[in-house]
Amino acid sequence: MGFLRQPILRICRRKAATGDVGVSQLRFAANTTHNLRMRCGDYSFIWQAPDWPHWRYDLAGLAVPLAQVSQAQGRLLGRLADVGLGLRDEASLAALTEDVLKTSAIEGERLDVATVRSSVARRLGVDIGALAPVDRHVEGVVDMVLDATARCSAALTEARLYGWHAALFPTGYSGMSRIRTGGWRDDADGPMQVVSGPVGRQRVHYEAPPAACLPAEMARFLDWVNRPDPVEPALLRAGLGHLWFVTLHPFDDGNGRIARAIGDLLLARADGSPQRFYSLSAQIQRERKSYYDVLERTQKGDLEVTGWLLWFLQNLDAAVMQAHRSLDAVLCKARFWQRLAGVALNARQVKVLNRLLDGFEGKLTSSKWAALAKCSADTALRDINELVALGVLQRSGAGGRSTSYELMLPPASAD
Repeated sequence: MGFLRQPILRICRRKAATGDVGVSQLRFAANTTHNLRMRCGDYSFIWQAPDWPHWRYDLAGLAVPLAQVSQAQGRLLGRLADVGLGLRDEASLAALTEDVLKTSAIEGERLDVATVRSSVARRLGVDIGALAPVDRHVEGVVDMVLDATARCSAALTEARLYGWHAALFPTGYSGMSRIRTGGWRDDADGPMQVVSGPVGRQRVHYEAPPAACLPAEMARFLDWVNRPDPVEPALLRAGLGHLWFVTLHPFDDGNGRIARAIGDLLLARADGSPQRFYSLSAQIQRERKSYYDVLERTQKGDLEVTGWLLWFLQNLDAAVMQAHRSLDAVLCKARFWQRLAGVALNARQVKVLNRLLDGFEGKLTSSKWAALAKCSADTALRDINELVALGVLQRSGAGGRSTSYELMLPPASAD
């Protein structure tokens, strides 16, 4: 699950030395969770605790971060209430696009930004001009994220989770490996483990409950998610639901993405709205190392999970604050186009300007303009010069081939 300089974590199935699942492992999988205690009451993972899954946490100690998140959410919704429907749709499009991109990036998978944005816009009915070609894998991730939030009030069932999992893996493969979709994992190739390190020197970060336990464990989890009279504060339920599902790890792959979708579903219920304006997955991606660290500590600890919930609330607050900044960008974009109302621009200029406003990475040069607009270098330079003359773009750099351009944005105003 890691990439670049971080230690690589991955899902692994460990077999017996003979290459087949050993007799002891078969017995291990056949026992119920409560018979898996180690001697003297010790255990390795949280699901082996005698009182699993009776979560404990210090509600008084979480009162301040809970209030802080609630206040930040209230301010965000207040700002959104003061803007038009079109701008709210733009803000929701930006948040959902980022959510889809980042929930995949956490697992080391990079999706194409334009394809994801087109897929989300198509489902929201937001006009963004020309749409990118459909990608079946992207469509599946978008389907799951939108189903989790847009249908947050609907019951979470086995069939719904199977549908999400099948959407994530439309070919039935994860990379080169055939995986089981439309059902819980079966552990035919050994216990489900999260490991890192080279083969032969692997470190086991976590081992999930045996597959034989999953029908009963998932039934209990789904009963908790769907109970009509929850006793926990709504925001804490989102953190607990995320932790509980990823601890069970019921699928061959995709458990992290589905756990975050369940968290989003519970957050949408907490907000009382299916429309999303912030992305917790994007914040988790920014704090990816600490995310895996706190998960590992929690899953190797006892059922006192105040530390996990504190981390969850702090990052939820950071996600909402980032949404305030994203809303600033949406309002800036609206002011930009209001300033250009009545100015005749060609389709290429509109397309590239929107791309710049949506967060273009790197410096804009005439060659990049030509690639984005699919036009010749001469046409790109003519388009750019027209915008420079209008005061929409300004030159930067030393000139010649090193010349780059940047947007002249209108000053911010109170909204």
